[in-house]
Amino acid sequence: MFEALTQIGLPIALILIMTGVGMSLRPANFAEVARQPKAFFVGALAQLLLLPLCALGVIYLFELQGELAVGLFILALCPGGTTSNLYSYLCKADLGLSVALTALVGFITPFTLPLLTVWAIEHFLGENTSLQLPLLKTWLTLMIVSVFPVLLGMWFNFKWPERSHRIQPLISRFSVIVLVLLIISIATDLGADLWLFLAKTGPATLALNLLTMVTGYWLGRFLLQQEKQARTICLEVGLQNGTLALMITTGILQNTAMSIAPSVYSLLMFITASLFTVWVLRKDKTGSV
Repeated sequence: MFEALTQIGLPIALILIMTGVGMSLRPANFAEVARQPKAFFVGALAQLLLLPLCALGVIYLFELQGELAVGLFILALCPGGTTSNLYSYLCKADLGLSVALTALVGFITPFTLPLLTVWAIEHFLGENTSLQLPLLKTWLTLMIVSVFPVLLGMWFNFKWPERSHRIQPLISRFSVIVLVLLIISIATDLGADLWLFLAKTGPATLALNLLTMVTGYWLGRFLLQQEKQARTICLEVGLQNGTLALMITTGILQNTAMSIAPSVYSLLMFITASLFTVWVLRKDKTGSV
């Protein structure tokens, strides 16, 4: 079951997730980016630079080593998917900016993720490690599961907008089911080592999640002076694409220990994102700034 999920189910789920992102894109999203480029560049730089730096800080602070450190760093290289778009909608953030960031930063990820992952493996496991990331295979895989599906989703939405609107919720449900099954399989595969790894990575993943959400929010407030855009950047920076991280750790590297941090994170982020949504909606209701 584990092999079937990692080699078949997980790539299919990612393709569907990114197709759903493409279906969410509208010409107005790109027009909004062109009209307010500062918000886009703040969000994009926060995802591409701030996230890996925060991950390194958390790794050293919590003294993570080996595969656990690599897994957390890989997670930080995987910008948000449809989850950040969903919560941007729920907390009345700038949804257009959220979708644009998810899609356009996703076009950059196939080039940054493989190179930085190779560095992380050598840095945390040593140059003599037998674990190697095949760069060309990883790049092609990321193009197939992230870039091309977004373009396909955009085309589908252009041709059949009503069908696209109906299909999107089904895609999200299927993806969540695959993610849950994969996390259960990883837990089963680890056996007795599971609780040891959870004790080591749980606090670190929670710290990364909270640190990036808080930093993203106040970065947006300080640089953009826009509450809605600050909420969007908070969610885009704070909610990582755990499914993509798991595809790298389990599907390509085939290392279960590296999958612990992305698995724990994928569960925790729903809790923190929900609490953030309740907080900002209550703030709207009371009229506080």
